[in-house]
Amino acid sequence: MTDRFAHHLRLDQVRDGERLDLVADETERRDVAKRLGLASLERLEAHVCIARTGEVIRAEGRLTAALDQACVVTGDPVAAHVDEPFSLLFMPDPPGGATEDEIELGEADCDTVFYDGAAIDLGTAIADTLALSLDPYPRSAGAEASLKEAGVLTEEQAGPFAVLAKLRKNDET
Repeated sequence: MTDRFAHHLRLDQVRDGERLDLVADETERRDVAKRLGLASLERLEAHVCIARTGEVIRAEGRLTAALDQACVVTGDPVAAHVDEPFSLLFMPDPPGGATEDEIELGEADCDTVFYDGAAIDLGTAIADTLALSLDPYPRSAGAEASLKEAGVLTEEQAGPFAVLAKLRKNDET
């Protein structure tokens, strides 16, 4: 279990202070890449320390990944490396809550994962953490040239100060 990218950890087997080294194999990396819309995922590892208090499980550790994302302009692959600490809190579903009820989460609660049943899905939570670590607008080296060729203005050219400068220039003529 410690040499694989774990998806489900049964609560009756989770021990306080347990350390896990989760390494996604080729099939798991391909599945995560497909789910996250990545061009490729060459490496996905998580080194985790589990702390347990009753039914509440805290997973803290470090996530590392090597991947390629598609450039938002050209579609070319953009290499990226993720190396970030994470802290996840797994808690049982709130009792008696209807699925339509909204739950207000504060900033400190954003890494809280609710679970039902007798297992937590650490693999999916780690994949979600990876998704949140990605650049939402990756750009390749050729992106600026492609945008310029297509006639797209830069932020400086289209911003409010550029418009004011153009108006001032028009007033002077």
